[in-house]
Amino acid sequence: MSGKKPVFFVGLDDFNRRTLESLPQAEECTFEAALTLAEMRDDPDADIPGLIELAARRMAAAPGGPAGVASFFDFPGTIIAAILAERFGLPGPGIESQLKCEHKYWSRLEQQKVVPDAVPLFRAFDPFDDCWQKLDLIAPFWIKPIKSFRSYLAYLINDERHFSAVIEICREKSPAIIEPFRAIMRSCDMPHELTEMRESFIAESPMSGAQCTLEGYAIDGRVVIYGVVDSIRETNSSSFARYEYPSILPLEIQHRMMDVARSVIQQFGYSHGPFNAEFFYDQSNDKVWLLEINPRASQSHADLFYKVNGVSHFSIVVDLALGRKPRPLRRDGPANVAAHFFVRAHEPGRVARVPTKAALERIARRQPQTRIQIMVDKGTDLASMANQDSYSFELAGIYIGGRDRLDILDQYDQVMTALQFDIEPETARP
Repeated sequence: MSGKKPVFFVGLDDFNRRTLESLPQAEECTFEAALTLAEMRDDPDADIPGLIELAARRMAAAPGGPAGVASFFDFPGTIIAAILAERFGLPGPGIESQLKCEHKYWSRLEQQKVVPDAVPLFRAFDPFDDCWQKLDLIAPFWIKPIKSFRSYLAYLINDERHFSAVIEICREKSPAIIEPFRAIMRSCDMPHELTEMRESFIAESPMSGAQCTLEGYAIDGRVVIYGVVDSIRETNSSSFARYEYPSILPLEIQHRMMDVARSVIQQFGYSHGPFNAEFFYDQSNDKVWLLEINPRASQSHADLFYKVNGVSHFSIVVDLALGRKPRPLRRDGPANVAAHFFVRAHEPGRVARVPTKAALERIARRQPQTRIQIMVDKGTDLASMANQDSYSFELAGIYIGGRDRLDILDQYDQVMTALQFDIEPETARP
């Protein structure tokens, strides 16, 4: 390892490794996989204790020992990283504070203590119970598991008939994530009333308005917000169309959100780690709503910071993993505005065609700063893809920087002209 400090990541893939290797810290660090993303995510029945031991063996084998450990990915990535940090005596947030972020019901209980006006009505419920009447919420409302990510098994419920239809899906699919999460909480000696509660879902009144994400970190009693990214949804859909950075929300609104995030992070006791906090701003009521706080930096935003700030916010993650105060991000990147676009399919099917290497090379010649991440292969069955939201299937991510919003939208149109996918519908199969 050439005498450099080995920093380990739980869930490392080639796309994010390239971003890490562009950091200034690459001169002093190597970036190693405690677990690859495929090891962590591809097996729906993955043995999490076994993954922890595999990652620990790899870290222990590093000459001189590991210098730090982190993850960009939600469960089990973030909690495995926290457990490994504690085991090796490395810097990182405490496990309890991490779980207060990740357990959606526990998180709401803690948020309600300090920012009640920013928290929607919420109820925990057991999907295996006859629970419609017990919810005492007026539709429409959202339901989601107490542990979820990327809107997995999250549904906007319109009426009792809709609820009855989707609850069968929730009963079938939710144990695959809920039970491993509960097992980890038990192993970490979390409160009995949470680990053994029958309720495994949460229902919440809907929030509306402009959505954004605050990227920040906590260290030595300070909570720092260093960037705000707008989250723009597809028309008449709950799926994201793109992320844009920097936010166009008024600064006064951004600062109100920052105050809420600081209060909640301090209430959780979360320290020495990165986080992102998702918010809505309802302009009609001048209301700020907190959706959730995730105990990680968003890897979906990494290239946006690189394009606008000149360095990815992974720089902050690495500094925190090494136990030092992060260096500030300057605004000296090649772009004024950057966006991460999502290319999606909205019906299940099999991928019959993906963009060719020649097509990707043509795009690269025309737009050398644009990055494209293809998420599927020819033959991929969209219905079998893991970690998708409840309304669509992600085919590709496109990262574009430019002078302004019109410039990046124009570049996106050019990319989509060349970036062709064909999906064979389920009904067309023999």
